[in-house]
Amino acid sequence: MTDSLVTLDVRPILQAGGEPFPEIMQAIAKLESGQGLRLLATFKPEPLFSVMKKKGFAHCEKELGGGDWEIIFNPESATIAAAPEQSAAAARPGHDDASGWAAPSRSLDNRGMMPPEPMVITLEAIENMAPGEVLEGWYDRDPLLLYPELQTRGHQAHCEKTGPSEYRVLIRCAQPGTAS
Repeated sequence: MTDSLVTLDVRPILQAGGEPFPEIMQAIAKLESGQGLRLLATFKPEPLFSVMKKKGFAHCEKELGGGDWEIIFNPESATIAAAPEQSAAAARPGHDDASGWAAPSRSLDNRGMMPPEPMVITLEAIENMAPGEVLEGWYDRDPLLLYPELQTRGHQAHCEKTGPSEYRVLIRCAQPGTAS
């Protein structure tokens, strides 16, 4: 159990079409020893759970009604340190080198959707693609929670900001045996 909780309500950010991941990471970085984070969101942010686990946090969630969720992240007894051999791409998810990748064989337009729908659609599409195939996805915001999920499954991603609220993400499907 933590000594105290810091509350972060990202519902206004999500409702305005924004991406709250940077604010969540800033809040986590500012936590003092023993503190936890109480996160309020408009959906159950399942991909965030694995990101936070890697940072040494366990979670419990509760549906508040109306689609809203409360997630409590508590520090685990031992913080998990990042592996020293972590690559530059792993340190900056979504920035894999796409030179030499095949042209996209499929394109998804995920603009105008509220989270987590764009991520769910993207992950479902990848399941039906062959290793080495490239998926092109269009988003209203940089899909920051998608990248760790892609990395876990062994896929690579390259994001390009093409406009004020427009992102093109290329995803190369994992080669057999590359999932982490």
